[in-house]
Amino acid sequence: MSAAVDDELWSAIGDPIRRTMIDLLLSDGPGTATSLSRRLPVTRQAVSKHLAVLDRVGLIHAEPAGRERHYQVDEAQLARAVAQLSAVGSTWDARLRRIKHIAETIERHRTDNQGG
Repeated sequence: MSAAVDDELWSAIGDPIRRTMIDLLLSDGPGTATSLSRRLPVTRQAVSKHLAVLDRVGLIHAEPAGRERHYQVDEAQLARAVAQLSAVGSTWDARLRRIKHIAETIERHRTDNQGG
């Protein structure tokens, strides 16, 4: 695999609320914990905790703006996550092709042995 998998990053992305937050920040631009909590089925306090997780793994970063912080997606870190996912997908595609080949070989040998 070409890119090492960052378990902490994928653990952060694994949560559906955090994925929705990333989607909202990508589609709507920078947002605050308050603005995001209006669009999510969790409290503002829960949104703040989720934002802290995303910030810790570098998927988002915050800019202070008065009493609030404006969060936005770090596109370089998101691209790194996408590259990791692509690499994992390619690895599994290759594994599945090998498994299919083995299964087909076994089936051919079984069919040949039954016919003879």
